[in-house]
Amino acid sequence: MAVRLRLTRVGGRKNPIWRVVVADQRSPRDGRVIETIGQYNAQTNPSTIKIDEERAQYWLDRGAQPTKQVQHLLKVQAKQAATAEA
Repeated sequence: MAVRLRLTRVGGRKNPIWRVVVADQRSPRDGRVIETIGQYNAQTNPSTIKIDEERAQYWLDRGAQPTKQVQHLLKVQAKQAATAEA
């Protein structure tokens, strides 16, 4: 079973909010998920990114592949955390 970290769409029409989920790559975008590990809202200024880094790392260590968008979100969140510490 190939597992991916990817986005699934929630929210109303013209009001997308995205969840970062762990899912089998064969399931549809908004289909069955294994675990929800975060959320992303691009409509706020600045964009809201909340991802449980421990759970994301857990799944990455076990071979889950992030999509390009999730990989970008993880980098942005890490950068925001680094600037908040400084």
